[in-house]
Amino acid sequence: MASGGWRGRAAGIGAAVKLGSLRTGGRDGTLVVVSRDLRLAVAPLDLCPTLQHALDDWDAIAPRLAEVAAALEEGRGEDVFHLDAAELAAPLPRAYQWADGSAYLNHVELVRKARGVELPAELRTDPLLYQGGSDTMLGAHDPIECVDPAWGLDFEAEVVVVTDDVARGATPAAAGSRIRLIGLVNDVSLRNLIPAELAKGFGFFQSKPSSAFSPVFATLDELGEAWDGRRVHAPLVTHLNGALFGRPDAGADMDFDFPTLIAHAARTRRLGAGTILGSGTVSNRDRSRGSSCLAERRMLELLDRGAASTPFLAPGDVVRIEMLDHQGRSLFGAIEQRVVARAGGEAGEDG
Repeated sequence: MASGGWRGRAAGIGAAVKLGSLRTGGRDGTLVVVSRDLRLAVAPLDLCPTLQHALDDWDAIAPRLAEVAAALEEGRGEDVFHLDAAELAAPLPRAYQWADGSAYLNHVELVRKARGVELPAELRTDPLLYQGGSDTMLGAHDPIECVDPAWGLDFEAEVVVVTDDVARGATPAAAGSRIRLIGLVNDVSLRNLIPAELAKGFGFFQSKPSSAFSPVFATLDELGEAWDGRRVHAPLVTHLNGALFGRPDAGADMDFDFPTLIAHAARTRRLGAGTILGSGTVSNRDRSRGSSCLAERRMLELLDRGAASTPFLAPGDVVRIEMLDHQGRSLFGAIEQRVVARAGGEAGEDG
């Protein structure tokens, strides 16, 4: 089957659309259709108030969103405005489900070495997933709060997909056909809290604060040949304080593709429309491509020189994560976050 035909059916609309959410309109934001160059937008309020609303009725709404996008590109749209990415929340400011995989075994091996843990044999055939907090998603320009530097604040650059409803027990082929949108995430981690949490035997919680997402999510057609129906073949570029940190190819060395990850998640339960599923930290075995998180670079330094020299994030640091197409254009906009100091506890809390 030709990949182009597969993409058209999977997207459900056969046209490229970029979607984001303004911070206005309540906790779920206001849906906007964004131009391909990320400069202009229109809010189709009469059609669909939020992105979750669109996902809940995708087959009916998506073709109309494609019409709005086409009009925007052709200069025919009404109520078009210039877009400031800082005005955008996460495309799904809160989601029914956010699950993150670990599809790049090169990364898994390295971070487990950092904790002195060997890679179990079953991880080469059975994907890892954890269920993250989806009630407070961060926008692409929201700050990363550093409550305690001793917690080991780290970024993780990843690709995410958003699904329609997925049936329990879906095969990878069926699961892949339910992918509707693709974007990016900075899956923030507190590295020094992870070992103690995992030692309890029940998984991540405190070590995984809110994640930040790209300004827009895009339909599969926007990626062109970079999307092969299973993986995204494009560099994921991360800068730290203006210096290139890594640009691994997201398709290379992805041991478990997205249909496999979705099918794994749906093995015993149905997935609802609007489920976000992450790839895990993008990692290539070719070290010249750099890394997508600090923990991986620190482990490589330890292996090469006997000690890690790269520090974890501190207030004032700036992380930028972006994916570029073959012409160097930003596919989803950039996640660009500054680390800020934050005292423990939220304003107004007791104790």
